[in-house]
Amino acid sequence: MLQAKNGILNLPTGTTDYIRFGNGPQTLILLPGVGDGLKTVKGMALPFALLYRSLAKRFTVYGFSRRRQLPEGMTTRDMAEDVSLAMDALGLREAFVVGVSQGGMIAQWLAIDHPEKVKKLVLTVTLGRPNAVMQDVVDRWLRMADRDDYKGIMLDTAERSYSEKRLKLARLEYRLLGSIGKPGSFRRFQIQAASCASHDAYDLLDHILCPTLVIGGKEDKIVTGQASAELAERIPDCKLYMYEGLGHGLYEEAPDFLKRVADFCS
Repeated sequence: MLQAKNGILNLPTGTTDYIRFGNGPQTLILLPGVGDGLKTVKGMALPFALLYRSLAKRFTVYGFSRRRQLPEGMTTRDMAEDVSLAMDALGLREAFVVGVSQGGMIAQWLAIDHPEKVKKLVLTVTLGRPNAVMQDVVDRWLRMADRDDYKGIMLDTAERSYSEKRLKLARLEYRLLGSIGKPGSFRRFQIQAASCASHDAYDLLDHILCPTLVIGGKEDKIVTGQASAELAERIPDCKLYMYEGLGHGLYEEAPDFLKRVADFCS
């Protein structure tokens, strides 16, 4: 069922890593958040397949990283063009697209600029334009990256993402990861984080024509729950689901998150 595969695509814009798993008749694309700047999906096909095995029963799932070498000033819209090129390279005419955090920003542009490629869209813990909370978080992470403070980035992310119940375990996990998973360079992360701060698709969100589900957490301390509500207001034919008591890490904490995604995309 899992059929996990790691792959590399040599696109006109550069080299990117991707994963594939599942054998369902429909194609679903996962676009991860800014953490991709610290660790890509390279070699992660089996762990992702196990984590998202409930999706593997219904879909053939692809996960795309950003390209390995990111130019300074690259935008979320540029990153969406890379996703479009990756779909072309793999012969994927259309797909259900699920974007989380920065992945949701990229997914917005894919649906705006290439509507024929997005069958349905799920935007999770993301925003359509900058807000003060997100700007403050990104600035904090960029300062930590300048100080080479990987553990600080990991712990700050945990503190802002999880409920108190999940946070106790997350602190232990992230302290360990902060000791062993440090990247050789923070440039990819810094470029991706900066693209979040400049992301603004707000005036074009009404160009998204496909059925869309926005999922947010009322306690989101990175993009805010209000950002999810604002997205849903601007996108036609859009449904909104807000989790009570959960924040930016709801896609890990909410036990029904994957079922909610699968049911919407089925």
